[in-house]
Amino acid sequence: MSRRLPLTVVERGGSKRAMDLTLDTVINLGSATRSDEVAKLHRDEVLLHGVHVATEVPAPRMYPIAASSVVTDDLIEVQTEETSGEVEIVLILADQLYVGVGSDHTDRALERASIPWSKQACANVLAPQVWPFEELKDDWDSCVLRSWVDGRLYQEVGVDAFLRPETVLEIVAERAPGFPETNAAIFCGTIVSVDKRLGFGSRWAFEMTDPKGDRCIRHTYDVRNMFDAIRPDYRVPMLTGAIGPDLAKSA
Repeated sequence: MSRRLPLTVVERGGSKRAMDLTLDTVINLGSATRSDEVAKLHRDEVLLHGVHVATEVPAPRMYPIAASSVVTDDLIEVQTEETSGEVEIVLILADQLYVGVGSDHTDRALERASIPWSKQACANVLAPQVWPFEELKDDWDSCVLRSWVDGRLYQEVGVDAFLRPETVLEIVAERAPGFPETNAAIFCGTIVSVDKRLGFGSRWAFEMTDPKGDRCIRHTYDVRNMFDAIRPDYRVPMLTGAIGPDLAKSA
């Protein structure tokens, strides 16, 4: 199912224009870093929470998600307290290549059973502003990513830790031959948090700065647990014993 997203293209000179993006296809990448040592730090971080990454599959690992799960909202709804966001480069394939920033919000309880399912369980949040990649490709490695949870700095890293956009497109074209050249988005993975532990909270913020262009894309969203509206005694278990007794916890 397609998703229509109203975005604003912001150029280095300050000019802005509206772009009504029709998003048909989305892939979320994992371990899309230039160094495996950097990717391993995040794998170790999620392992502390019982999440096992399929390292037998070559990195970057690819998780297809429904285009309808991508939003630019400032509020998303979840079903457990164990959800967390992060900051990611987002490639937007439209009339040209654009770069933006997003948060792959993930249900960490479900992630212990299935990483692909967990990525589909929550919205993938995209900041509503994007930059044309062509105008900053020569200075790309100077850009910086940051995220916060409930006002606390959660992640901080230069984009030079990740595969360049051109490399990402080459890898996706090779491994997913049917991936379209337009009306598509690629979330490009994340890195370990500053304290090397998954964070949970109700308010998330993320940004990408372009120091050479003296500009920043920043977005903030709140998280609401839908089960909060139901008294505890009447909340059904989120995961069943068929998946595993360790995961059969109520919301």
